[in-house]
Amino acid sequence: MLYKKKTWQEKLEDSKNFPKKLQLQPKFPCYRALKKTGAKPGDSVVLATPLEVDAIMKKVPRGQLITLREICQLLAEKHETQYCCTLTTGIFVMTAANAADETKGDTPYWRTLKNNGELNTKYPGGVERQTMLLEKEGHTIVRKGKRRFVHEFETKLVENLNL
Repeated sequence: MLYKKKTWQEKLEDSKNFPKKLQLQPKFPCYRALKKTGAKPGDSVVLATPLEVDAIMKKVPRGQLITLREICQLLAEKHETQYCCTLTTGIFVMTAANAADETKGDTPYWRTLKNNGELNTKYPGGVERQTMLLEKEGHTIVRKGKRRFVHEFETKLVENLNL
């Protein structure tokens, strides 16, 4: 039997039995990252759906930005948990970006940054394309070695995003 690889859009629409609310365990792939933010074993964690992540990304207006941290905070609030799995959310951010590129969709993925304001090398077209799209919206991109960041990104983070 021939295996047909899923499109990015199909991956975006595949909820994989998510969302899931779990109690944080040391064996979870996102445990170390969540532990750095103060999470402890037994704390409640949500694994959201790819479409929920995409919906948040779509709400970020031109000229404003969001990071993985803010997306996770919004998802944890929505699902009434203490935390959100940063690993699955990061994967779903990349999935949403590639699905938008594949379908010429309306998700402005380039406005979603890593937690430290860094551009995402895994986005369609890499950091070169993300740089171009962000500069078109008035953001200043700075280089630090081989990496690129939005200058003073904290001042441009979206506020009061309603889900």
